[in-house]
Amino acid sequence: MRAARRQLSSAEINRRSLGVVNTLLRSNLFQRSRRIAFYLPNDGEVALLPLLEIAWARKKFCALPAVVHPHFKCMKFLHYRGKETLRSNRYGIPESVVSSRNIVSVQSLDLVLMPLVAFDLDGNRLGMGGGYYDRALHFLAHRSHWKKPFLLGIAYDFQETAHLQRAPWDIPLNGCATESNLHIFR
Repeated sequence: MRAARRQLSSAEINRRSLGVVNTLLRSNLFQRSRRIAFYLPNDGEVALLPLLEIAWARKKFCALPAVVHPHFKCMKFLHYRGKETLRSNRYGIPESVVSSRNIVSVQSLDLVLMPLVAFDLDGNRLGMGGGYYDRALHFLAHRSHWKKPFLLGIAYDFQETAHLQRAPWDIPLNGCATESNLHIFR
């Protein structure tokens, strides 16, 4: 899946990404979410910058992930303030500069948009292998009544697969948005 994603041309990434953005713009999930965590794309991932700009213009609270302790694979979400200066992290992914004033509580978010390599319709997600999102969202592992945040995978249609094995530490998705569909798993 990752190799297939890398084969996409810039024009194809833009076209498919716009399809995903349109899927989200039409959804009640995006419309009613006031506090949303986005990501900036890397390695051919779906590009959500147009959606981030729309959310920002609509005065939604926007956050971006940042690796705060690479050795411990620790990721936090930081308040996105618009035209701020981003820097590239050790993986070449642009992110906000970490300060205690811009760290956002994950529990305060309504929606977390998550990149992925593959997903299945049971809510399993294959990420890039670092476990950053699983660690940041570990408090959800035992949720039975906790409803926030809604975890939404972001993918191209071809990234859907029949079945992915779930490891004990994996945090399942609540849904996944693609160019053609908004899948809700639970």
